[in-house]
Amino acid sequence: MTDTDQLVEVTITAPDRDWLIDLCHQLVDARLASSAHVIHPVTSIYRWDGSVHETTEARAFLRSRALLLDEVTAYVVERHPYDVPNITAVALIGGNGAYLSWVRAETVRRTRQPKT
Repeated sequence: MTDTDQLVEVTITAPDRDWLIDLCHQLVDARLASSAHVIHPVTSIYRWDGSVHETTEARAFLRSRALLLDEVTAYVVERHPYDVPNITAVALIGGNGAYLSWVRAETVRRTRQPKT
């Protein structure tokens, strides 16, 4: 497998389900991700500003290419309501070959066909 073929699953959390669904649509439309699963509610427990907090959030799991991770991260950070949004990724090391091929095909930028 070449570096351009390496796939990742990106996790993003957000305070609002509808906002996160819209963001996932944008990422798929831009071919920065092939698909997304949005889960809500998710209970998050974390330390922030010296205190432990518990809140309800939404979480998205997106499939993408490792080479697109910096672009995905920049896209999300620019739009995210949190000061320090959770955008993390783990390598996909295997799975259904047909599905993984589909992910690769859906995360290739296509150029517009010239009008004839």
